[in-house]
Amino acid sequence: MTSPMYTNSVPVLKQMLTALKTILGKADAHLSGKTIDPDALLQARLYLDMFPLVKQVQIAADFARGVSARLSGVDVPAFEGQEQSFADLDLLLAKTLSFLDGLDSASFDGSESKEIVLRPGTPKEKKLSGQVYLSNYGLPQFFFHITTAYAILRHNGLEIGKRDYMGAY
Repeated sequence: MTSPMYTNSVPVLKQMLTALKTILGKADAHLSGKTIDPDALLQARLYLDMFPLVKQVQIAADFARGVSARLSGVDVPAFEGQEQSFADLDLLLAKTLSFLDGLDSASFDGSESKEIVLRPGTPKEKKLSGQVYLSNYGLPQFFFHITTAYAILRHNGLEIGKRDYMGAY
């Protein structure tokens, strides 16, 4: 039997990252043949104090890798966060999906009670059980950044809807 912690994390992360990858491909294609600088979308924000699209995608990918790695007991793969184009973001998401594909569902067994330490050794250190980490921190953070990336693109005229956001399930 597959661990519920695996079932409630990796397939969900993969579904949403795959949908985001498809949406970003649509955004890139939308710009093709137009005189719109790709940075107009890549650096677009919903509001001045929010991160731009490129950073929203990077953070979503970071959460997907970090959450799944911590729960499965493997090292969190570090990426430099230097993406500057739609092609760079596509590669980032492909590498993140490949990492997720490489995780063994059995490594998630018992992770619901595993202690996860956020910001270790800092004044903001917080200790959570794996279940609380996934349900109350990791997934909400991940979905916030996925949703914000979607909203930035939709706000800037990309013709996408809920079906695009959800992807295949």
